[in-house]
Amino acid sequence: MADEAAGLTRVRAAASLRGLEIEIRERPAAKSLAEAAELLGLSPAGIIKTLVVKRADDTFLFALIPGDRAISWPKLRALVGVNKLQMPDAAVALTATGYERGTIVPLGADGDWPIFADERIVGKRIAMGAGAHEYSLFIEADDLISSYGATVADISQESGQ
Repeated sequence: MADEAAGLTRVRAAASLRGLEIEIRERPAAKSLAEAAELLGLSPAGIIKTLVVKRADDTFLFALIPGDRAISWPKLRALVGVNKLQMPDAAVALTATGYERGTIVPLGADGDWPIFADERIVGKRIAMGAGAHEYSLFIEADDLISSYGATVADISQESGQ
């Protein structure tokens, strides 16, 4: 539980430093994004996945993708200007961000990685990881995008494509 509290503290401190208004809500454990969305009274699209993506040169970036969609690797590679991107395993993602999978959020993450946000989140209040299991963070997507200078583009596709 100390790690959970530390994650929440890091998220709150990072939001404060950037002047971001956030709401953190505790919720029961969820076995899937769809279950978490149901517990929060949202559609899966309302929860944004913060995905850690590794480049061939061992640097990272964040991709913010609506929960009902998947990364479009060709679109993201073209936008980033590289031929190879991959999702690192959970241990590498933890080392890169300081957060466990399912809790990852750009706020307070280790490393100042560039952020690529799917255009579908613009103008919405979104839920995402909060740095700790069984918590969700709510924020205005436009505030997050602006604060981090995120690149906004069409970087997702329907799940299952």
